[in-house]
Amino acid sequence: MAFRAVLLSFILNLIVLPISHALGLVPMALGDAIRLSVVMSWLVVGVVSGVLGILTGHMIRQLSLSKAEFELLSRTDMLSGLLNRRAFSELLDDTAGPASLAILDLDRFKSINDGHGHCAGDTVIQAVSGILRDVFGDRHVTARLGGEEFGVIIHGGTPESRLAMVEEVRRAIAGRILTLDGAVISTTISAGIAEIRSGRRKEAIYSSADRALYLAKAGGRNRVVHEDDGVALFESPLKEAANGS
Repeated sequence: MAFRAVLLSFILNLIVLPISHALGLVPMALGDAIRLSVVMSWLVVGVVSGVLGILTGHMIRQLSLSKAEFELLSRTDMLSGLLNRRAFSELLDDTAGPASLAILDLDRFKSINDGHGHCAGDTVIQAVSGILRDVFGDRHVTARLGGEEFGVIIHGGTPESRLAMVEEVRRAIAGRILTLDGAVISTTISAGIAEIRSGRRKEAIYSSADRALYLAKAGGRNRVVHEDDGVALFESPLKEAANGS
């Protein structure tokens, strides 16, 4: 653009300067006037182009930052600061394993909202989100799927080590006591885990983790159930109850 501007300026000077010189409006030799106009054209256009380049670069940078911020906001749950369901689903589709999918759900969360108000419920959501971030860090994917339900994609390790991380979260949440406006609030969480393996459809993985979560809830809550031993874990309390009776 700068070269074109200089070229256009040079052409205009070639047209205007001879006429101006003939009319006595140029107080120097025509050749000197032409050479001076070329130098000034490059100088002026260079300065203007530099300033415009700096301004354009600044605008492009601001637009890039705004776009990145918008993309981040569109993928983030505002209350918890974790990823939202849409972002979590996209990352789950791209996960090949070895990894585990854990679906976690707060136990009796409605009673917290009903008994202490939605502000207390929000505080609990934020506290649980903080525990998830502390345990899983940046290597793993944590999200709030909606309401009191959370999702985690746990990468690497063995199925046993991944299950142990979810157990660590369960214990941390069960041991966390919150005080809000003089009220003492505690909660527990139930979780279902399914394995992410190559060739296994994501819908099947999610469905299996969801079934394991249902077994955790039905088996007494405040527990972690893996898809492979979920039925056994669910039947054990029933057998104990039957034997006791």
